[in-house]
Amino acid sequence: MNNKFFSLIALATTALCYSSCKSSGSKSGLLPADGQLHGVAPSSNWAMPRPFGMVYVPSGTFHMGPSDEDPNYSYYASNKSVSISGFWMDATEITNNEYRQFTNWVRDSIAAKLMGFIKQGQDGNEYVDWKKAATIKWGDKSTIEKIDAIIVTPDNRIFGKKEIDASKIEYQSETFDYKAAAQNRDKTVPRSAFIVKQKIPIYPDTLCWVRDFAYSYNEPMSRKYYIHPAYGNYPVVGVNWKQATAFCEWRSQYMNAYLESKKKLQESNYRLPTEAQWEYAARGGRNESPYPWGGPYLRNKKGCLLANFKPGRGNYPEDGGFYTVRSDAYWPNDFGLYCMSGNVAEWTSSLFYEAGYALQHDMNPDIRWNAKDSDPPRMKRKTIRGGSWKDVGYFLQTSTRAYEYQDTAKSYIGFRCVLDLPANTAKRK
Repeated sequence: MNNKFFSLIALATTALCYSSCKSSGSKSGLLPADGQLHGVAPSSNWAMPRPFGMVYVPSGTFHMGPSDEDPNYSYYASNKSVSISGFWMDATEITNNEYRQFTNWVRDSIAAKLMGFIKQGQDGNEYVDWKKAATIKWGDKSTIEKIDAIIVTPDNRIFGKKEIDASKIEYQSETFDYKAAAQNRDKTVPRSAFIVKQKIPIYPDTLCWVRDFAYSYNEPMSRKYYIHPAYGNYPVVGVNWKQATAFCEWRSQYMNAYLESKKKLQESNYRLPTEAQWEYAARGGRNESPYPWGGPYLRNKKGCLLANFKPGRGNYPEDGGFYTVRSDAYWPNDFGLYCMSGNVAEWTSSLFYEAGYALQHDMNPDIRWNAKDSDPPRMKRKTIRGGSWKDVGYFLQTSTRAYEYQDTAKSYIGFRCVLDLPANTAKRK
């Protein structure tokens, strides 16, 4: 009797569940109407617009390493066949105007909090009220009084002018260390152990124009390069590796916040390219060519220089620019990428290790080290690629490697971002 009773209850429950699921269809994803396995998509609205200012670099295989006879280089970095999965990459180096969007966002968010322009989110957290933040009057006396915490102190003012203290404009970086988490075998270690939080000052170090060149007059560039409209579409410099990665993190946060507001699935994060990705993209499908345009020459058949660098014995203006030039100057390579050689060298995410080629996998090769401030300088070396406006032609080769320390800013190093997003994911406008 009891068995029959429970069987009737089970049948009634199943029928009720079936009818409710049938009426709601498979929208809940718990029990499809036909009782078959169909899978549950995390979101039905996931396609994002084509990443603005980026081009798609398709998957492929290339020979990474020296493209020409270079015995010393070949001794520790022999040519190696590797495969790269497709990705999106900025067509140009990040410009002053683009980087200024980042610094203004951080500046405004800090000022908004000081002025009480915050609102309560649905998750209980406090967020900046950007509608009110947009009304901030920077030249207003009452505004300056409210944001006094980020204004230069009286002894640091010139003619008493109250200016923003760039050292106090910091981005709150919060990242998850996937590599450390993957290597951890102890399942009792909490997730928080792999979350890295740090505050990163984000304004470019404009004094690098003076510091980089001893006994040389470059003060005008130090004063005007980042703030003058004439240089708006020139590549940003004076940004160290930490600041470049913070920019990528903010750009990801900015994009995903928009997608979330449109009830779309969040996408992959922006980041710096790996050394292998950079070289593959720079070659533009020309596997053994020493330069992005094919090579092996630095001039075309008309005698015109093909990049912004240091021609001859130091004829800086011969290529059309004494220092940097617009980020879209010169012809792009076959992938549609501008200035992969010359103009400014570019940060990559990879650790610089002389014998790194021998250690790396042949599938999306990369070697990384999340260096701490306490680590020795050798562990803070990051690979830079492409050569710059102050370099000779050798450094413009797609295979030439160089490095700089991650906490060092230079007047000849910039960066561009990549995005791990399949080509068919983004809708073309």
